[in-house]
Amino acid sequence: MKAIRVREFGGPEVMRLEEIADPQVGPGQVLVKVKAVGVNPVDTYIRSGTYSIKPNVPYTPGSDAAGVIESVGAGVTRVKAGDRVYIAGTITGSYAEKTLCNESQVHPLPPQISFAQGAAINTPYATAYRALFQRAKAVAGETVFVHGASGGVGIAAVQLARAGGLRVIGTAGTEKGRALVMEQGAHHVLDHRVPDYLKQLMTLTEGHGVDVILEMLANVNLGKDLTILAHGGRVVVIGNRGTIEINPRDTMGRDAAILGMALFNVPERERASIHAALGAGLSNGTLRPVIGQELPLTDAPKAHKAVLEPGAYGKIVLVP
Repeated sequence: MKAIRVREFGGPEVMRLEEIADPQVGPGQVLVKVKAVGVNPVDTYIRSGTYSIKPNVPYTPGSDAAGVIESVGAGVTRVKAGDRVYIAGTITGSYAEKTLCNESQVHPLPPQISFAQGAAINTPYATAYRALFQRAKAVAGETVFVHGASGGVGIAAVQLARAGGLRVIGTAGTEKGRALVMEQGAHHVLDHRVPDYLKQLMTLTEGHGVDVILEMLANVNLGKDLTILAHGGRVVVIGNRGTIEINPRDTMGRDAAILGMALFNVPERERASIHAALGAGLSNGTLRPVIGQELPLTDAPKAHKAVLEPGAYGKIVLVP
């Protein structure tokens, strides 16, 4: 089979398409024929060698995909050959024509959800759900501010928050992105490139501020985020690319909290709860992944550059 391989950490150019042997299923494992692959910013951090998780090289990148079960190992009972699934983590990496998974890492893909959309589920939607409901413990009636809402995680957060009865305010840096965020259910959308957008936000909340902020670029925004929280407000740091100086007093007067999160920290029981909720939302039409770009697997280096560029619009997927 063909797969993207990384033989040394570095820039996007270290990813190369190679011919390798098909993985062999063992007990409790499944082999998935990959139809689409989800590209996430974390994939680029791991590839560069700067992330806290460093796989042994050579390795195949990626944890998200969608496809069809090709074969199953002994003891597998939840899925069978021919089933459509989305993948939430793999043993051998998802940037490939086939990938080996534990049975617990594959989940049913409803027939109305395309493979490209299926590849856009795991990291974006699991991250958004974890941030909103397990870390921030958001409840219906609260106001959530999604800072950078036009990308994969942002769109997921808008859909989940709206379905959960929250008032949703999002931002995006382009007119096209803002239209998308509004289409996905936000009550208000602001342009975060306009100098007074946070003043506009405070006006929308009648000066009270917001209860929850989902922050995709904490190294730029965290200090300002703390000044627009309501009493008891929570910021969940989802994305960060550097250091920032903040004033802790901005948390003290509000009894505010800064919460970090990373999917690899999620306990198995809570992970199962996340995917049960996502499965229900996909089945009933509440959750609708938005695809911004589809590229061939050979364009993995191009996808790694694009996923870090400003002006995000939906999800980038690779097609083997």
